[in-house]
Amino acid sequence: MRDLLWTGPVDGPVLVLAHGAGAAMDSTWMNRFCDLLADRGIRTARFEFPYMAARREGRRLPPPRSDTLIDDYADAVRQVVDEAGGPVVIGGKSMGGRVASMAVDGLADAAGLVCLSYPFHPPAAPDKPRTAHLEVLRTPSLIVQGTRDPFGTPTDVAGYVLSDAIELRWLEDGDHDLAPRARESGFTRVQHLATAADAVSEFVTERV
Repeated sequence: MRDLLWTGPVDGPVLVLAHGAGAAMDSTWMNRFCDLLADRGIRTARFEFPYMAARREGRRLPPPRSDTLIDDYADAVRQVVDEAGGPVVIGGKSMGGRVASMAVDGLADAAGLVCLSYPFHPPAAPDKPRTAHLEVLRTPSLIVQGTRDPFGTPTDVAGYVLSDAIELRWLEDGDHDLAPRARESGFTRVQHLATAADAVSEFVTERV
């Protein structure tokens, strides 16, 4: 059994949310975003992939290839469903969302997918897309992305083939943490995170 971090009302629709490659499930960003979702009635269940959980024991391991984490994600979803019931929406921040997107079509209890700052390609390498599975994705999906994200801008993403099941929400001037430059964009980090939380909570509520 893995440790789960629950946030939000116990009777709320559940979103399973995985961390990014370099930040733990209780990072400042993840805590803030899950609190925003809780304010909107969404219950989040967070977990850590084994390489990240090992850091709590003093062992620093590099992130493995995303496709090697699919089974870990599926196990976490089964644990969440055992504890809270299903169906659930699954997703994650950056790498966590990528792993969720590779797992979701094979999970009977997954009613939807939420990706926050999806890593469409490595930084500065839009010619190396990570989108082959997104072309045939069947599960209803929401991707929330900043237009200044080095892992995928509107120009980059326009050149990829994506399934009709995917809805994209762009946040003007947002970076990989969805944070804009206030002077250049006229938006603040607080506003963008609230907008993202609104979109995610609406999506989750419609599906579970």
